[in-house]
Amino acid sequence: MNRSEGTPSDSCGAGPEAANYYDRLFARAVSEGRGVSAVRTAVFEAYLDGKPTQRGRQKLTRSDRDALLWSSCVVEECASEDWSGEPATLALASYLSQTKLSVPGLLRSLVGIAPDAVILAARRSDLVLSVASPHRKELTDCGHQNEEVAELCGAMDILAEAHRERLNDLGHWKSALAELTAFDLLTLASLYAFEHLVPHSLTGQSAAESVDERIDTHWQAINDLLVWKLETAPTDTTTIDDDSIGRSLQQHLTPLLFPEQGDASALRERRHAFASLVGAQLEVNEFLSRSVDAFRYDDSVRFVRVGERSLDIVQANPDSRAKWLRDGRKMERLHGYWMHRAFYAFALSDLVRQRIGRPENENENRLAYIRAMRTQLRLREVFGIADTVSTDSGETVDVFQALLALELTSRFFMLDFLVEFSAHADRHHGDWVTALRALAFNGLRDGMQNRFPLTWSSRAEKVKRITGWTVTPAVPSGSARMAAAILDFWTYDMAIMAERLQRGSTGPSPRLIERPVLKFGKTLVQLPWVASLQNNSTAAINNLRRLSTRRGEIRAETQRIESGLARELAARGFRVVLNWMPPDEAKEAGEVDVVAALDGRLFLFEVKSTFVRQSVRDAWLHSTSTLRKAGLQLRRKLAVILTALETDAELRQSLDLFTAPPSERIHSWIVDTSIECDHEHFCGFLKVSLEEVLLALRDDCHLLDDPEGLMAGPLVGENTISPSAKVPRGSLYSQGFRAEEFARVIETERVWLTL
Repeated sequence: MNRSEGTPSDSCGAGPEAANYYDRLFARAVSEGRGVSAVRTAVFEAYLDGKPTQRGRQKLTRSDRDALLWSSCVVEECASEDWSGEPATLALASYLSQTKLSVPGLLRSLVGIAPDAVILAARRSDLVLSVASPHRKELTDCGHQNEEVAELCGAMDILAEAHRERLNDLGHWKSALAELTAFDLLTLASLYAFEHLVPHSLTGQSAAESVDERIDTHWQAINDLLVWKLETAPTDTTTIDDDSIGRSLQQHLTPLLFPEQGDASALRERRHAFASLVGAQLEVNEFLSRSVDAFRYDDSVRFVRVGERSLDIVQANPDSRAKWLRDGRKMERLHGYWMHRAFYAFALSDLVRQRIGRPENENENRLAYIRAMRTQLRLREVFGIADTVSTDSGETVDVFQALLALELTSRFFMLDFLVEFSAHADRHHGDWVTALRALAFNGLRDGMQNRFPLTWSSRAEKVKRITGWTVTPAVPSGSARMAAAILDFWTYDMAIMAERLQRGSTGPSPRLIERPVLKFGKTLVQLPWVASLQNNSTAAINNLRRLSTRRGEIRAETQRIESGLARELAARGFRVVLNWMPPDEAKEAGEVDVVAALDGRLFLFEVKSTFVRQSVRDAWLHSTSTLRKAGLQLRRKLAVILTALETDAELRQSLDLFTAPPSERIHSWIVDTSIECDHEHFCGFLKVSLEEVLLALRDDCHLLDDPEGLMAGPLVGENTISPSAKVPRGSLYSQGFRAEEFARVIETERVWLTL
């Protein structure tokens, strides 16, 4: 590894007959005339892509691939510049994150020839919190030969110690509430929510928001605590009945709502302990997000040691942080865009003249209907979701009815719980306890309705209630089977999750907003303070795209996304070839999703469909896995397409091209359903969101600007929607639609001009 340049050494035996897969890959590519440095990069890319998958009939594990790569001549002969590329850095970060393999002297050698690569790889790896890793000790020892490495290790020590302190505090409060069941925890969480997360007046903010805390971070902390409880409590506590619910409420709710019943002082102590527990979890989460994740993934900041126990975070590249915030604002605008699309679709339909539900509920039902239309439009046009999908139980659910049921549930909890609670609190000068008691008493007085901070019912009762929401002209009485399927679609099964967690199986855990119906055996629990305020569009997207990734419809959905993009292009006059397969000799390049041509310009689209991410860490993982691979795929496919255009008359005719255009008239984009890493480049190719491309093709960007004021006004208790005085912007194509202008609109982000 101390070679400076040149051809591979013969001493390693890295010829075509070499036993090591990576050495054979290297030798074969070099023999084909490719440059040594580029081939080494390709070897690292193969490793990152999980190749090889097997040796003979033996399926290889990640540990097997680690052993092959780090014992290869390719690695041994890498020069300093070979380590500067992203694939090499990611491969080294992967090595540092695992503990099964240790190559003596590897880090010491790399610190000598490529210290910057080692520092970046160490940041990207798991080392910052892996105090016991042998690689951590080896890196610390390397600090003697490089001052910057020593500073890095010092910063990691400070972060690890700060993390340990926070975990100790969290562990203390977990121990104090170790006897709680998952249902107990949710009961205390609901009291906490009405104290801190729900506004105590109709026009004010919640206590958390008034001190600039975000509600969703509290939800995530409570979700983390629920996962902890499912992982540690006896599995039989995930099944509850009327008796166990009564015993739990007697301890954790009744003494507050009905003061003469139960031990109020004991509940006061538990509420204090729970608030401290949430605070400790918030502190851990905030530390991981703002410090550890920033240290690992945010290249816009530097961590500078101040003494032995503290760090300063120095802004090195403000534009990078601003871009992350800008992408968040794009998401907000997109929510408004789809709301406007649904509003206009509803206004132009026969539904505007039809009664939806009982007269006293008609306005709220109409709003719920429009919101369900909003999400279905987005699911259909962006994510390729059909009118029906399968649930985990194997049943088929009507997507619109599932969305409408969630929207109606949200409005019910908003109006009958949160608005009523806030009105009571207003009348009692912000006294949330008195307001909560009034809410509960009035519910009991008005037909024994449950107006507690959390609700529960049997599955049979819930199915009966939802059946009325499944009424259609074809099924005028509603469908109990469809109601049951809707419940399954939104259900988070506590017993199944507890069993999986306690078994140590990996996989995504639902968040409270993604599957808001919590199943405890035959009893279903809902949290009004989540259901009424959550983003139902994100809930539906992530339910389908993050959690339900094993549905049989996934492949068909991907094809519908590509077909939808092809239709929009064709509507603008493009000649489009969908799912073009290269000839046999180039089939390894893979299917080209969408190829289009207009005005002598060629467009290649590599389409990716994922979910809505909520952290810098998730966005970075997306960029270094899905998007990095997409860039490599697009590079291979572009080369094959250009060759085919010289030899394939049928392809040229399909695209109405005489020959391959010059490079300045070729536009190759990664088109992704997520907004993360928007307008960044991967292998030199622009990544852009599918929604931006669709907006540019439809030329309806003015809907991003909230022209009717749908998103600006209060949503609580609204009955009418008033247009704003905003002047809509004009067309993106003042001189008419042309391919050149379309490319410029995308490449200069003109869609987001008013952002």
